Amino acid sequence: MTVTAPNTRAARWPAVRPWLGTVARLGLAAVWLVAGGAKVGDLAASGRAVNAYQVMPYGAATVVGAALPFVELALGVLLLIGLATRLAAAVSAALLVVFITGIASAWSRGLAIDCGCFGSGGQLGVGQAPSYLPEILRDLGFLALAGFLLTWPRTPVSVDGWLAGEPPLEDEDE
Repeated sequence: MTVTAPNTRAARWPAVRPWLGTVARLGLAAVWLVAGGAKVGDLAASGRAVNAYQVMPYGAATVVGAALPFVELALGVLLLIGLATRLAAAVSAALLVVFITGIASAWSRGLAIDCGCFGSGGQLGVGQAPSYLPEILRDLGFLALAGFLLTWPRTPVSVDGWLAGEPPLEDEDE
């Protein structure tokens, strides 16, 4: 009869996962709060940044650009306090897919724009080179955080957890 030691990596996952979720939740919250906060002071510039992608009429782009900072701030607050985490992660994931698609579209069409992700954005000046690949890779990383939270939305120190009578996190199969 052979006795094998338990897989310690697999045994640690249930204890580590909620804390990784907390880091993912707070990290994604910080992204949305910084992005929305950088744009909320100049909604016209946010509209011009959306318009620079040339995927919708100017009027629609300005409305989307004006609304976007408030959506980002709302997502940031929800994730920061851990309320409706799975919903906030789903909206985050959808928004990030739109952003990645938009950046890839601008790149493929040869547009020279700043994504406007963390500021005013818009057309780049003569001689300025866009940085599409790093922007796409960054957003893919944020998308991975949202995906983690879609899979495991319950985290310690969150309103969702308190409303559910936290703990238990150990035996949860979300």
